[in-house]
Amino acid sequence: MEISEKLQGILITLPSKPGCYIYRNAEGTIIYVGKAISLKNRVRSYFHADSSHDGKTRRLVREIVDIEWIVVGSELEALILEMNLIKKHRPKYNIRLKDDKRYPYIKIHWHESYPKVTVTRQMVEDGSRYFGPYTSAWAVYQTLDALRRIFPYLTCDREITGLDKRACLYFDIKLCIAPCTGAADQAGYRQMISDLMNFLGGHSEDIVTRLEAEMQKASEEMRFEKAAALRDQLKAVSSIIERQKIVFATDYKDSDVLAMARTDGEACVQIFFIRGGKLIGREYFILEGTEDTADQEVMAEFVKQFYTEAANIPEQVMLPQEIEEAKIIGQWLRSRRGGSKVELVVPKEGQPHELVQMAAENASETLQALRAQWQADAHKQEQALGELQFALKLSAPPNRIECYDVSHTQGMATVGAMIVFQQGVPARNLYRKFNIDSASIGSPDDFASMEEMLTRRFRRWRAAQETEPGPGSKKDASFSFLPDLIIIDGGKGQLGRVVKVLKQFGLFDKVPVVGLAKQEEEIFFPYNSQPLLLPRHSQGLYLVQRIRDEAHRYGITAHRARRSKQGLASQLDSIPDIGPARRKALLKHFGSMDKIREAKVEELVAVKGMNQSAAESIKAHLE
Repeated sequence: MEISEKLQGILITLPSKPGCYIYRNAEGTIIYVGKAISLKNRVRSYFHADSSHDGKTRRLVREIVDIEWIVVGSELEALILEMNLIKKHRPKYNIRLKDDKRYPYIKIHWHESYPKVTVTRQMVEDGSRYFGPYTSAWAVYQTLDALRRIFPYLTCDREITGLDKRACLYFDIKLCIAPCTGAADQAGYRQMISDLMNFLGGHSEDIVTRLEAEMQKASEEMRFEKAAALRDQLKAVSSIIERQKIVFATDYKDSDVLAMARTDGEACVQIFFIRGGKLIGREYFILEGTEDTADQEVMAEFVKQFYTEAANIPEQVMLPQEIEEAKIIGQWLRSRRGGSKVELVVPKEGQPHELVQMAAENASETLQALRAQWQADAHKQEQALGELQFALKLSAPPNRIECYDVSHTQGMATVGAMIVFQQGVPARNLYRKFNIDSASIGSPDDFASMEEMLTRRFRRWRAAQETEPGPGSKKDASFSFLPDLIIIDGGKGQLGRVVKVLKQFGLFDKVPVVGLAKQEEEIFFPYNSQPLLLPRHSQGLYLVQRIRDEAHRYGITAHRARRSKQGLASQLDSIPDIGPARRKALLKHFGSMDKIREAKVEELVAVKGMNQSAAESIKAHLE
């Protein structure tokens, strides 16, 4: 790709020090934040060989018009700065926890004489204790409703002196122990709140032991009303404990168990919270911006972002696979835990391994349920189609929408993807892929590939109109019907090629077409320089995004299948700077393509005839 003089000047002056780099687009918006041990080497790698990057990186590089960097003293400082910048700016090309607002926490106002319990969405260092984050505010309030019946904490705004003559109604219905009247002293009230915190933290054994002792003592002293109250409290605590699944019969490290499920461009991470050998709770989180990204990188980004938000860090984090930068992430978690060691482990057998497997199954089921929930909601689909009809000025709701995307690696194994949504849901039996002969169009050329795909699609439509199906046969529904709307994953350039094809077939006035640019999710119309922005939280925008993401997923899957059929050796031949001599040396040194693919850059450079540029090109291509 062509690099502007401004970017060339920046690339020349990059320091060879650790730090963070920030990419901005033409509007000055931050679109990506990254970190590096060497800013110079890392940032330059984006601009070396554009065609060797995955689709997401190529789209990112095309949007970069300005680069900033911040030098720090160590890799750990770079990690922390990167996470803070991503959290602050939420760049669209970074993997992000999917939330439009902060997650809720349970806040214990421990610094107050008579601590209250509230729900907040922001942690501040004011002496309070926090538990969370939780994904649902409703679930938080349900939890507190149950806990208040066991630990009846204050909810009023009274100044607590212990001298009030009368308590409020909450005392009468046993939802407050009335420290306002002196029915409970400060020490007793704070002990109850301490029990509540221990209970939230999963450590209830000491609570049960102490309640049993207090109940026995009250009974012996013939304070039967107090003994009955303690009995009821003990019964309520035991009821909740019984519902917590015992995972480890013996004492075991407090752990978080993480696993992930991915489908159709979406990722869901499930967390099990193991405290005192018991499964005390679980949460799931959805990630966005995960397309074209390996599982290890997605999980690494989740770990960093979740534990930036988490109120408590456990002794151990169980993972489904090794993650990138595990060592530096472990150092950071240790600093977050106040200096205590945090282990990142990948269980291979026994109960820990089974727990990870169970978390993975839960993540898969959760993701399927979330997707089915949207698809089953006919009202939302109807609303989405109605919004698109109004926004795009269509004569009728777009009940059949087709979306097209092109996928390839360095122009190799180019595949065009056609996906179809009917009534707002995927019609997967109508999806089709087109193998593109890159040599005939000039490699790589996404615009020409798009033109060829659309030409073949409407050639099939025309043939279906001109031919009557024979006895017992029927027309291919993928091609024999015209769409109510075409969406192109791309901006004005791709849109122009589609318009050209539609005109060739006399369909430009019959089939509406729009282009969806990733930047700000802008919708472009033919012969109109002004893009349309759908309302951020509209069902119409959500449907368009799902359609685009589905086209991208289907195209990537088809491309990878085609690429694997061509064989790894042919991929090695096609890598820039890798000629017959280097290919022979590499195969002789490593013995197989699998070993070449697994090798580190420095190991590749060590092979006779290789250099840094060729090694990086191999890694970028084969990964």
